[in-house]
Amino acid sequence: MEFKLTKEQQLIQSAAREFAEKHIEPVLQQIEDEDDVPRELIDRMAELEFFGIQFPEEWGGSDGGYDGYVLVMEQIARVSPGVSMILSVNGLGLGAIYTYGTKEQKEKYMEPGLTGKLLASFAFTEPETGSDPRQITTTASKDGDSYVISGTKRFISSANFHGPIVVFARESESEEITAFIVDKFCEGYSISKPWDKIGLKGNRIVDVYLKDVRIPVENMLGKVGKGFNILLSGIAYGKIGISSTYLGITLRAYEEAVKYAIEKTHRGQSIAKFQAIQIRVGEIAIKLEAARWLTYRLGCLANDVKDPVQFAKEAALTKSFVCENAVDVTRIAVDVHGSYGVMEDYTIQRLYRDAIIGPQIEGVGDMQKMIVAGSVLRGGR
Repeated sequence: MEFKLTKEQQLIQSAAREFAEKHIEPVLQQIEDEDDVPRELIDRMAELEFFGIQFPEEWGGSDGGYDGYVLVMEQIARVSPGVSMILSVNGLGLGAIYTYGTKEQKEKYMEPGLTGKLLASFAFTEPETGSDPRQITTTASKDGDSYVISGTKRFISSANFHGPIVVFARESESEEITAFIVDKFCEGYSISKPWDKIGLKGNRIVDVYLKDVRIPVENMLGKVGKGFNILLSGIAYGKIGISSTYLGITLRAYEEAVKYAIEKTHRGQSIAKFQAIQIRVGEIAIKLEAARWLTYRLGCLANDVKDPVQFAKEAALTKSFVCENAVDVTRIAVDVHGSYGVMEDYTIQRLYRDAIIGPQIEGVGDMQKMIVAGSVLRGGR
């Protein structure tokens, strides 16, 4: 059991931090104002192989493992969670293709997706479904050697970029939930204007409209009726990205609180002398360490998953804790700042807005606790 980073991991971490500070920080206000990430940032991340770090070299990745992926995501999110979410969503979509795709599907989508030429999406949620796959209304009707897909998907990230989108639909003959790969902006594909979120700026989410989208039968991902299994597996791995993002938010909130406590003076002395401030900073530091090691552990577990059900439980546990923890940490950090904490001139107010989104996405908090409880009550660890 090791609780220290290897030299390779330290290099990965420092490269991501340097990139974020040198290239993202100067345009952060632009990202916030426009709710968009400049294409040159995406291209630069691709050059640094951030998109493919968790995937093997065989398919265009850099073979840095999910532990390396966590380190990159944490440092990117420390500056811009919206940018890190683009990495996360791409990994979610490509992860499903890598795990369940045919050789031909992987050859078509993995290398372009891991080099940033295309960006993947993952489309399950619908206006009426919530977290219940039994309510999916999107249909995939067999027509000769094609499937015709129709339906609406809600709150889909990165659907404004060209690339593959993994769509979950009800297959007409079996009535079973099945996964399909659709090329975004093909005929019949359109999107809404971006939803105006309170945080995570740069990570645009839109509704996706599929109107008689025709794809070849070969674009089915996995088998008929296996869509829910693909969904559960994909979301479990997706929680590594969301947990890492919210770890990054937690890290930055800690840094901002410490910096403010040391620099802010009261009657000529730093407010760090006050016990009330010391208690708050101590609580933040404790919560940061707890979130960090849970997230790092999840990345390590993802490198060698032997029991998918157990891994899904660990992913749910980590996501639930880290996201709710980020809300607590940013709120406490606002308290450290006092009235300044709610002023737009200060970074902490942005972090708080970013943080409160976390428990509501990639599986709501109560659902994660139910997944954990289900495993425990069935006799799991």
